[in-house]
Amino acid sequence: MSSQPAVRSGSIYRIALTGAISGLLFGFDTAVINGALLSLRSHFALSELQVEFAASSLLYGCFFGAIAAGALSDRYGRRSVLRLSALLFLVSAIFAAIPNTFAEFLIARLAGGIGIGFASTIAPLYLAEVSPKEKRGSIITLNQTAIVTGILLAYCTNWAFSFTGAPAWRWMFGSAGLPALGFLICLYFVPESPRWLIQQNRIAEADAAFCAIAGEARRTEQLEEIREAIAQETPAPGWLRRLRRPLLLAVAIAALQQMTGINTVLYYGSMLFVAHGNSGSDQAAFGANVLIGLTNFVFTLVALNIMDRIGRRTLLTGSAAVMLFALLVLAFAFHSAHPVFPLVVGSTMLYVAAFATGLGPGAWVYMAEIFPTNVRGRAMSIATAVLWASCILVSNSFLSLVRALGPAGTFAMYAGICAIAAVFFSRLPETRRKSLEEIEQFWKS
Repeated sequence: MSSQPAVRSGSIYRIALTGAISGLLFGFDTAVINGALLSLRSHFALSELQVEFAASSLLYGCFFGAIAAGALSDRYGRRSVLRLSALLFLVSAIFAAIPNTFAEFLIARLAGGIGIGFASTIAPLYLAEVSPKEKRGSIITLNQTAIVTGILLAYCTNWAFSFTGAPAWRWMFGSAGLPALGFLICLYFVPESPRWLIQQNRIAEADAAFCAIAGEARRTEQLEEIREAIAQETPAPGWLRRLRRPLLLAVAIAALQQMTGINTVLYYGSMLFVAHGNSGSDQAAFGANVLIGLTNFVFTLVALNIMDRIGRRTLLTGSAAVMLFALLVLAFAFHSAHPVFPLVVGSTMLYVAAFATGLGPGAWVYMAEIFPTNVRGRAMSIATAVLWASCILVSNSFLSLVRALGPAGTFAMYAGICAIAAVFFSRLPETRRKSLEEIEQFWKS
């Protein structure tokens, strides 16, 4: 195990921003396929089934990466797994841009998906463990802010490279290499999670990590509080039974976040607007995607400012309710034989805005908060694997559902899932302004 680096800055936000770069790569790599599919499909002469595989190959990697991330992070540390994810991001960006065959492309995207699976599991967990309780929601939301920044960047990159003709898709995928390299370098200048270090009985390194994160203030008090909480934790065997309630909540939240259909817009937006949205041209569809990405970005900034002012339960419930309304309007718009393009785009923007304000960041915050230190990695791994499995299900079924039910029927179905989500979220236990140790005691009591 490498020694703890000397981190001189006392700014939690500098460290949090470094951890959140993984979110930017997460968002870029998942969304870049939206625009790349048009030229990629032409280059490899893909069938509809192959188009679905092109869109979802990354997601299979996400699923397997999420499964492995928890055990790896509990054994080797949160930062070490983030470093591995950065390396996979870099490799994927290079080889997804230069494949000679469709199979080579799928393998490159699978590798990038494993990196996303690692990062999507460990980044919010790491940010939760380095954050003070009064800022934890906002700091974890930085990761979601980075994700939507990556999505917006992908849409803008897609639009810019769409003018380069047939090789556009190569430039779209390859452009992720620079931020991946930057992420890999930055991770050598942040500390390991102090809670994980205490779990490993590496007290001196945990002490140094606390100094790096927040200076000398409350360092001794925090160390003692966390040591006592970890000392009271029962051994890991049997944790599934003991923590079945928070685990079931996390799994349900993870599944509902994806089953509400958000990634159908993020992955297939261009194809949807061209084929069913009466966009008029490919360039208009790309422009609509940029507007949607900008909406996602702006309202995630709103979430960043309100996450620690509004209860998690209220935010998640309200988000699902507004998504329900937006999807009903979108279904109505698509029900017309000649959809009004501004109404399609406007209702999609409202849908994305509601997700970005609540369910998008709120699900990650809640899942990262509710488990004790000694199993947090493995529990987050299970929840995140369910999230990616749900994402695969939605992504692989979307085109088939549109063909069978039409876009109106498909989005009406997602509206029904939003209604279920709103009812479920209204009954969640509140975690705002509680330390991770206080939340752990809540489950015990």
